[in-house]
Amino acid sequence: MACRGVLFALAESEWARLSACDGDEEVRALVEEVEEAWDEPRVCELDKAWDALHRCLTDGRLEYGNGEFPLSHAVLGGRPMYDGDDYVVCRVEPGEVRAVAAALEGIDEAWLRRRYAELEFEEYDGARGEDDLAYTVSFLPDLREFYRRAAEEGRAVVFTVDQ
Repeated sequence: MACRGVLFALAESEWARLSACDGDEEVRALVEEVEEAWDEPRVCELDKAWDALHRCLTDGRLEYGNGEFPLSHAVLGGRPMYDGDDYVVCRVEPGEVRAVAAALEGIDEAWLRRRYAELEFEEYDGARGEDDLAYTVSFLPDLREFYRRAAEEGRAVVFTVDQ
């Protein structure tokens, strides 16, 4: 699998439908609809950098619910919506999106570089080093802008990645 992470800012109707989903099949079908629509201003591709970004914004581990809110919700945070092993879907509520956006405003390249260097990345599939760090840092501006725009529009966010 590709393991490419993507964030989507959801319209209120999409958010309501996702919140009402019952089981993996319904969640996956709705997420596929959102992915197929690919509303460019409301999409943030993180590619494979999502893993290192989540680790840097939390406590270095790749887990749900680790680290401190609100940065813990920026990538692999929020509420897991999919139970299967082949896919990850996490949602962040609109109020939480505003908090994440505000917290990300304080994160710059220097902070992210320091954080990457100081953390242990247990069971990390990437090749740690300057190339991986530069790749990870390159996604930070888009991540900040994505959350800023989603917060301004009062949108929820969903993170997806196939395993």
